[in-house]
Amino acid sequence: MEIRFDGKRALVTGAGKGIGRGLVKALVKCGAEVFALSRTKEDLDSLVQEYPGIHPVQCDLADPEATKAAVGSVGPIDLLVNNAGISILESFLDVTLDVFDKVMNVNVRSVMQVSQIVAKGMVERGTGGSIVNVSSLASKTALKDHTSYCTSKGALDMMSKVMALELGPHKIRVNTVNPTVVMTDMGRMVWSDPAKSGPMLARIPLGKFVEVDDVVHAILFLLSDKAAMVNGTTMPIEGGFLTS
Repeated sequence: MEIRFDGKRALVTGAGKGIGRGLVKALVKCGAEVFALSRTKEDLDSLVQEYPGIHPVQCDLADPEATKAAVGSVGPIDLLVNNAGISILESFLDVTLDVFDKVMNVNVRSVMQVSQIVAKGMVERGTGGSIVNVSSLASKTALKDHTSYCTSKGALDMMSKVMALELGPHKIRVNTVNPTVVMTDMGRMVWSDPAKSGPMLARIPLGKFVEVDDVVHAILFLLSDKAAMVNGTTMPIEGGFLTS
């Protein structure tokens, strides 16, 4: 099944590393014109060196004014992937208001703001579009020391459903992908200890964690016309974890 995005303009947030970086490369290979947003200039510079046609957009999505200016500057967008997110681990009794607000600000507020700007343009042009929000299995199952993160991803899932409901009549589809542990560079480092990874892997029938390409391929499908009747879904990418 070939997926092409020739003539389409795509915006990916959190594009400097991990899933976002892999997705940017895949979208370019599928023919899209890609705008890669990251707060880290070095990551954007190296990405442009690999793929000179990419448009780098440096922005810290924790700053609403900077977000408004940066996203507004890219022009019309057909495909949006809200991938940027942060996690700060604290036990429930130790969660601080500052940390809770930081996580919700990036993981929920910035997604709403970026999506509003992009979707308004889609509605005005009458061309429709597709939005994929990168959520997490943490929206569906509680994880120790992840109060702020789990809460933010649960909120993101429900916001995405409301977006799908309200934007659907404008031919704008909105879906989420919800992976378990993803083997990014950071993921490999954090989960390299068998004492930590073992109990988690034991709950996954396929017996392995998610690779970046597993998530990228799911996003490409949801962005494409192959998923023309897929709207308002949360797609688990977890090897069967939820069956246990």
